[in-house]
Amino acid sequence: MTTYTPLPIPEAALKELRDADDSGRAVEPFAAGSANDHVDSVGGPLRCCLRPIEAGERVALVSYAPLRRWAEETWARPGAYDECGPVFIHAGECGGPEDNRPGYPFARPGALRTLRRYDADGHIVGGRLFEVPEDADAGFDAALTEAFAQPDVALVHVRALEYGCFHFEVRRP
Repeated sequence: MTTYTPLPIPEAALKELRDADDSGRAVEPFAAGSANDHVDSVGGPLRCCLRPIEAGERVALVSYAPLRRWAEETWARPGAYDECGPVFIHAGECGGPEDNRPGYPFARPGALRTLRRYDADGHIVGGRLFEVPEDADAGFDAALTEAFAQPDVALVHVRALEYGCFHFEVRRP
């Protein structure tokens, strides 16, 4: 059981991203592990259902602007902090994360993550490097508790350090 709730890309955003991504490009689905899979996607993180990609699944690599999407809901004005980056999603509806999915997603011990903190205006107000420990749930719980101890933090984005890819969002409880 985790203290905080990791959030996938919202369903309304996924519907839009399956037509055109947040950089305005048409989506080009492919089968994971096929000859058309030029990015070796098998095992990569799906941001729609917060689990790894399995061989043969129809997926797409799209540009996603998570802060922009959050700002649309909250009327925040992130300005220059509005980033767009690559994420994998299912090419069709998938139903989202399983209800009883244990732990934080993509929490491979030793993996390096950044936890970026944003205020209610969508401005970065801090962050930290995080190496996923053996007890990933306890490690994420502690890092997120630290982030939300800062009173102006409204949400935290967890990203891969290597590529900067958005993994999931956690909102202030």
